[in-house]
Amino acid sequence: MAEMTSAERVMAVLRNEEPDRIPHFEWAVDRKVREMLCPGCSYEEFVIRMEWDAILTSPDFKKEQVGPDLWKNEWGITRQYTGEEDTFPIEGPIGTLEDLERYEPPDPHADDRYAGIEATVEQFKGKKAIGVHLNDVFSLPRYLLGFTELMMAFVDCPKLVEGLVELSVAINLEMAKEVAARGADFVFTGDDYSSSRQPFISPEWFEKFLYPGLKRVMGGFKDLGLYVIKHTDGNIRPIMDMIVDSGIDCLDPIDPTAGMDLAEMKAKYGDRIAFKGNVDCAHTLTFGSVKDVIEETKDAIRNGAPGGGFILSSGNTIHSGVKPGNYLAMLHALRMYGKYPISMEHWDGKVTDGFWA
Repeated sequence: MAEMTSAERVMAVLRNEEPDRIPHFEWAVDRKVREMLCPGCSYEEFVIRMEWDAILTSPDFKKEQVGPDLWKNEWGITRQYTGEEDTFPIEGPIGTLEDLERYEPPDPHADDRYAGIEATVEQFKGKKAIGVHLNDVFSLPRYLLGFTELMMAFVDCPKLVEGLVELSVAINLEMAKEVAARGADFVFTGDDYSSSRQPFISPEWFEKFLYPGLKRVMGGFKDLGLYVIKHTDGNIRPIMDMIVDSGIDCLDPIDPTAGMDLAEMKAKYGDRIAFKGNVDCAHTLTFGSVKDVIEETKDAIRNGAPGGGFILSSGNTIHSGVKPGNYLAMLHALRMYGKYPISMEHWDGKVTDGFWA
């Protein structure tokens, strides 16, 4: 097979086809890890140097500091900076149905909302696949109302849940129109539905409250010509059929810490969707040896690669606890074994605990 560009490689996978080699990119790499691997690098330069096949961006939302390590964004959501890459939501602007009726979300068509996306497209279009982070039906309601309050509202005020889901669907579809017009290739949604044990709500409630909106927002993305990678951590087996049926193109990360099995998912759903994942970043990439990382990477390739439709990555993100050498070991193993036709033999690299010999 002729060598593909990175953009072609990712798009082939999202069509559930077999590329020239398995692509790689991450939702996030903590700045501490980035700095150790590529001192002084910007995110864009890191993507280039690590030879990622996609680059990720998002709409721009203003924020203002409202306290020590506290920032409020245009959504009215207050988040705390903890020193990690992601901030932690503290408080949302909605508490009641009346609050929701008065609430005015950020303008999805604001002129300055997509400057970062435009810059990314100008630099990388046709070279890297360009992904934009939007949401589907859970994260925005969760942040606007609060997680505990949202769980209670499913029982105490179902109309509030329905209104928040409708708000999330409507505004994300409007933003999708803007990013599609600017040249994005795919959307990735990061709304987590499950703990490591089970979904946050029952399959019956998921089907009633979330699934209709999920189908609408995924269908809307697809109607705009955008492929969709759906991310959710946790044990999603009880709601897996609904997630797949919603119209996604790819599912991430097949969470190994929740007992999700890539081989099982590939066998059951691999004729319908692609997969991204699933090298364990909670244990293997954080505490394991280089040899552990290589073996788990090989297992992911064995289970995910046959027939195409597979992107190799961590089982979530490269967070601050990941050993930089272990991340490099995963990349080296991918480059050794990830070319089609897949062969898992002839490893001749020497390894030490954390770095290449």
